[in-house]
Amino acid sequence: MNRQTCLLASALALAALSTSAFSTSAFAADGSGDWYVRGEVGNSRLSVQDFSGHHNDTAYGVRGGYWFNPNFAAEAFYTDYGSSSSAGDSAKLEGIGAGIVGKKNFGPDNSGFFIDGRAGLQRAKTSVRLAGIGSSDDHSTKPYVGVGAGYDFSKAFGMSVNYDYNRADAFGGKLTARTLTLGGEYRF
Repeated sequence: MNRQTCLLASALALAALSTSAFSTSAFAADGSGDWYVRGEVGNSRLSVQDFSGHHNDTAYGVRGGYWFNPNFAAEAFYTDYGSSSSAGDSAKLEGIGAGIVGKKNFGPDNSGFFIDGRAGLQRAKTSVRLAGIGSSDDHSTKPYVGVGAGYDFSKAFGMSVNYDYNRADAFGGKLTARTLTLGGEYRF
């Protein structure tokens, strides 16, 4: 784990501890603190800088975290952005990350239609395998951002459509993943 990732994890943990320490009594009255897990599946559009083409592939991921109140959460995630292969050669992009989430519900009691946004840091892994030569991995840490819109059917379950923008540096090039997913979130 590189220094940037360690610093991010430490900062998020400290923020989570300080937020929960100062807010426990305020949130205990309405019982709004919830752990959550969300599964996502959709499509990634992978692009490499200075190349005119792009590649679309199935993306899937899992996110989890804690809602400190109905409008603010800390999250961690893993996403597989997809892979591409041709004539025995292949490339794959995946990432792990941590960040914060902001959410606004428009229904009564934090239910119904909502919009959200998220941002943080991601550690991306790009794996390349060349036929007859071998394989190699490259890693980079970059910021990520995302937005979503959905519907909370109950206090415990909601669904959303999400768009995320992620970047990675690999083997001297710059990769971009633009991902559109459908997610289901369970809160407990």
